[in-house]
Amino acid sequence: MVKPLLPIVAAAMVSAAANAAGDIERINEFVIMPGHTKMSHVISPLPQNYVDDDDIPYEWNWNDVDGKSCLTHQLNQHIPQYCGSCWAHASMSSLADRIKIARNCEGDDFNLSIQFILNCGSDVAGSCHGGSHSGAYQFIHDTGYIPYDTCQPYIACSSDSDEGFCGNVDTSCSAVNTCRTCSTFTENGGECTALDFFPNATVAEYALMEWEDDDDARVMNIKKEIKTRGPVSASIAAGDLHDFMGGEVFNNETASKHTSHVVSIVGWGMDEDDKEYWIVRNSWGVYWGEEGFFRVATGKNMLGIEHKVAWATPGQFTIKNTPCSEDGSVCGSATHGFGKKMNYVGQEYVDPSVYLSGKASAYAEE
Repeated sequence: MVKPLLPIVAAAMVSAAANAAGDIERINEFVIMPGHTKMSHVISPLPQNYVDDDDIPYEWNWNDVDGKSCLTHQLNQHIPQYCGSCWAHASMSSLADRIKIARNCEGDDFNLSIQFILNCGSDVAGSCHGGSHSGAYQFIHDTGYIPYDTCQPYIACSSDSDEGFCGNVDTSCSAVNTCRTCSTFTENGGECTALDFFPNATVAEYALMEWEDDDDARVMNIKKEIKTRGPVSASIAAGDLHDFMGGEVFNNETASKHTSHVVSIVGWGMDEDDKEYWIVRNSWGVYWGEEGFFRVATGKNMLGIEHKVAWATPGQFTIKNTPCSEDGSVCGSATHGFGKKMNYVGQEYVDPSVYLSGKASAYAEE
């Protein structure tokens, strides 16, 4: 029992020394890139225009819908080394959550490749030195796909980062840095190759929500978007959160509203004093806050969280893959079983406006 305690004590000593020396210099991770020229692509009616206020529940949490979570798994942007990619984590977890919701919150999670965005989306979306949620949505919409992360996992590197081992890895935009597999050890003749067929998702629509000066209207519009279509991503001022330990609703009206970080809002609730709060998912791992979440007061644009809220809806996403061999040398051309070929199957997202617009009375039933 002694050995596991040693690094914890050492870490505490280092942390105390760092605090004594002064605050750590942190970067602004919310950055609009030069290629992010289209903030929205909207075709369908917006929930704020067809959902009635009375149909929005007192509390809602996509992490607990009748005892079942409709969220994909928690993420940590800071390992295996530091990377300021909160914008990609928040936007992609929100999009992946919406895909899961469209699948009735059932089956395995389809997690999206954040590393692909870092490899190929630097001019539009961002890098380890910052980016934006709406820029990530534009990049995927314009590119036409984002791979699932099992063929391009997160390594917390981009071409402009020399942190940790980043200077020794190739993060250029290429086929092998889009989706890959590796056959065996190089000493045994193995190599990593690009896959021609891979499960992926698309973005059909995306936008930054319009700012409302009226606090109640602003909160209600965000609630309607979350309840109707799923979690949203939002920029916030992160300075006061670095040492926030959770266990209470963040409600400091003197806190900065200068946004430098991006998170995901998954619902809202009420505290013991009947004060309302947003339920927010961070990308700092489950060791932080309340198992990776935190709560912040609504209606005050606390930490700037209600100012730049973005959303995206999926288009088509893979539910059955075109199979490849283990080494990736054969994809989609072989027959299996009784001479039948296994074919790709994609599910098309149906925007809720198709069955809710003009039918507000049916919303509660849905």
